[in-house]
Amino acid sequence: MAENQRRVYLIDASIYIFRAYYSVPDNLFNTDGQPINALHGFAGFLASFLDEANPEHLAVVFDESLTTSFRNTIYPEYKANREPPPDALKQQFQSCRMLVQSLGMADFSSDSFEADDLIGTLAARMREQGYAVVILSADKDLAQLLEGPDLLWDYARHRRHFYNDIPAWLGVEAWQVADWLALTGDSVDNIPGVPGIGAKTAAALLAEFDTLDSLYQQLDAVAGLKIRGAARVQRLLQEHREAAMLARRLTAIALDPELQVTDTDIACRRVPAADVQGVCEQLGLGRMTASRLMRALA
Repeated sequence: MAENQRRVYLIDASIYIFRAYYSVPDNLFNTDGQPINALHGFAGFLASFLDEANPEHLAVVFDESLTTSFRNTIYPEYKANREPPPDALKQQFQSCRMLVQSLGMADFSSDSFEADDLIGTLAARMREQGYAVVILSADKDLAQLLEGPDLLWDYARHRRHFYNDIPAWLGVEAWQVADWLALTGDSVDNIPGVPGIGAKTAAALLAEFDTLDSLYQQLDAVAGLKIRGAARVQRLLQEHREAAMLARRLTAIALDPELQVTDTDIACRRVPAADVQGVCEQLGLGRMTASRLMRALA
């Protein structure tokens, strides 16, 4: 990414809130006796990130569609293996969002589209306006969104994956990630894929045929490939064709046509330090956290 390239930062909030909940001790409470360990950890993440990146354009995306996404309509078992968030965590999401808003940052959510879809939509809109995209997340699914100068930044683990790094990381090109996941399945989201097709085999198939559609158009050629158990792989693909095509509809990040955004909409706003301090006190965050956030915004 060129130093003079305009950048927009898109944060996958849920990942950092969940991580904070399970990594920060659960003995932190506000004055009402409600737990704030996830909020406290998320605030610390925001302070560190803002101090390091000093972003001018930023959007924080929240997930509100665990069971109401359009994917649940397509496939009711989608994410059915996930336990709902604990009550002690669930009540902290709104506090995290309130904190984001108080810091002058734009926030987005939808009950039909997942955070991945909203991030994809924001990336597309901002790319049209000349911005390189930096996505803060640990979710490999988001690699499919990357183009040219873009970056997927797993901030907590200090891992940065540029567009050109994806083949070395996942074994396929960024634009092949949705097809790759459709073949391998995704246990995290309860997407079965094609049983018996692992990551390496899926990568080998896509290296030969580029896309899932092209693979199925030339399915008879699979048995002749120099891959282990080629004839068996062809049979599995044939038997589970419908499952693969269904999985592709689930693994592909969709764009929300109603979400129209300009760079002005996600420009970071300057907020008075006193306002930040007031919200931190209201949420139960201590003076040290408030000071860190104010310094990061200065």
